[in-house]
Amino acid sequence: MSVQQRRKYDPDFKRNAVLLSEEPGKAVTEIADNLGISRDLLYRWRREYRARENYSFSGNGRESLTPQDQKVRDLEKRLRDAEMERDILKKAMAIFSRTPK
Repeated sequence: MSVQQRRKYDPDFKRNAVLLSEEPGKAVTEIADNLGISRDLLYRWRREYRARENYSFSGNGRESLTPQDQKVRDLEKRLRDAEMERDILKKAMAIFSRTPK
């Protein structure tokens, strides 16, 4: 039983392949064959590039975020942390405000 090694491509290769495939008069299947990749992979790269352009192909499963998306993510984290602190303080107030018997 042979195990196939998954091939990795750097972002520049992907970007150049997409730009090459978008040139007029070039067939996607021909370009994919010349580059040694599957046609479906090239179509997927094209879809990702169109959706996120400069933020596409971040690699290793990490999502490249626009500065605005990063700011939103940071603010959401700060909000979660503040809500957790508030809940802890509420519980502490409830515990310490009990009258001893």
